Amino acid sequence: MEKERHVLVVLPHPDDETYLAGTLAAYISRGTPVTYACLTLGEMGRNMGNPLFANRVTLADIRKEELLASARAIGVQDLRMLGLLDKTIEFEDSELLGGKLAGLIAELNPSLILTFYPGYSVHPDHDATGAAVIRAVGEMPEGQRPKVHCAAFSKGCRDILGQPDVTNDVTDFLESKVASFQAHRSQFQLMVFLDNKSFDDPELRGRLGKEQFWTYRFK
Repeated sequence: MEKERHVLVVLPHPDDETYLAGTLAAYISRGTPVTYACLTLGEMGRNMGNPLFANRVTLADIRKEELLASARAIGVQDLRMLGLLDKTIEFEDSELLGGKLAGLIAELNPSLILTFYPGYSVHPDHDATGAAVIRAVGEMPEGQRPKVHCAAFSKGCRDILGQPDVTNDVTDFLESKVASFQAHRSQFQLMVFLDNKSFDDPELRGRLGKEQFWTYRFK
């Protein structure tokens, strides 16, 4: 992992950060400032806990508390909740959203932004968030742009994007990563798997020990 001045993470939902929690914890352990901008509270999520403990009225407040707990587990001290509506990011006014992101970038002057790869991230909110980040950075003068590293999950994405440009070994930060997953009790069915594994377990290390990203190359 390269040394960074400041890392800005832009994701749409509470729990999206779990998949790159090891990378964030690694940067924080090195003293790198990390800001996490979460666009929504995931209030339209389908999962309500297992066994059920949330409902459509209470879910936003529950997921906000889960997000705060996850950020603490990772070590993120600068958490920004932007207050957009879940499942509507693709319909947001692009200029207003771009202005929010441009303002964050101007304030923080990050050397690296982490987000989703637009078009290859399964959920419309993921794709729209990544696209908004790319637009905001693309409008900056070329010499002033931070690097943008994108996570991608869609089936067959490697056939189109090629192999990831960045692979981070985060096995030294599995405790933080697992705690981040466990904070989101309303959402993850992975909990039984996590609750029964030690941090030295080969299966746990194999499933969660590496985090991969593609560098977005501006045209």
